[in-house]
Amino acid sequence: MSFNRYKDVIEEGDTVILYINPQAMYAIQAQSVIENRKGEKIENVMQTKYGALKISSLFGKRFGSKVSLSNGWAHVLYPTPELWTQTLPHRTQIIYTPDISLIMFMLELKPGSIVVESGTGSGSLTHAMAFRVKPSGHIYTYDFHEQRADQAQKEFKSHGLSENVTSQCRDVCQNGFSDDVTGKADAVFLDLPHPHLVIPFAIKALKPSGGGRICTFSPCIEQVMRTCQTLLDHGFVQLKTVECLEKEYQVLNRTVTTFATASRPPSASGPQNTTEEPSNDKKFLACIPSSSPRGHTGYLTTATYLMDTRILQQQQEEEVEVEDACEK
Repeated sequence: MSFNRYKDVIEEGDTVILYINPQAMYAIQAQSVIENRKGEKIENVMQTKYGALKISSLFGKRFGSKVSLSNGWAHVLYPTPELWTQTLPHRTQIIYTPDISLIMFMLELKPGSIVVESGTGSGSLTHAMAFRVKPSGHIYTYDFHEQRADQAQKEFKSHGLSENVTSQCRDVCQNGFSDDVTGKADAVFLDLPHPHLVIPFAIKALKPSGGGRICTFSPCIEQVMRTCQTLLDHGFVQLKTVECLEKEYQVLNRTVTTFATASRPPSASGPQNTTEEPSNDKKFLACIPSSSPRGHTGYLTTATYLMDTRILQQQQEEEVEVEDACEK
């Protein structure tokens, strides 16, 4: 199964998104036989709130088809990075689509880009970036946790992304990035507790010609402050910190009842009496904000790295030599 090359028909070994409703989506591996806890091979049957599904019944069906459950129905969808983000197994907290789209926009990713990422986690962002930079781009992603890095690499291979993604276990805060990315990266993304410690290593990874972009994801403003100061100290420019807050609006019909005030003659022993009588109802369309908007996820800090001063000096010297040669 490849996230890069679309196919029409489900085959054994494919990753399939089982869509029941927006709150019930599952990523399943299309395998007819699995092993139970005792090591015995049994038929693969998935249990959902709407009944059971025999996985073998999916073979030969087209992606997008409607399938029957024992007490309902669902759709089988082709996996995309967006659907994978909503259904992947969580090994860590993940970055969701609103932040992912903003990150890729601010890093200026395009087909052919080389990206260095630290903090692979569950691979949510990595899948999206790999889809963006294909077919000739590459993602080098690092995680200090060996088990998470190995599991992520297996998923990338299973999803057909091994040509565009390389996953390694490495503590970049202590040891920096591997030598094979030195001077190659168009962009660097850091999702770490201490991103300011990795800024010097990120400079080595970025292309020395300048213009490389860096982005950090930090949940706390204190992390942002320290990171921004470190970026300034190392010659980065165009620093910008934003927060992506999604606010949903719905257009709904609303009804308002108005009341007319009627006066009655005053009584001999008291003031004038007034009563409110219902009048006509008014119906209209209204744009209503969500009653439970999504809250804070993290701060995104981006910056641009200028050309390496050594290369700039070398270019200036070469220009002077050319001018001297022309004068002679």
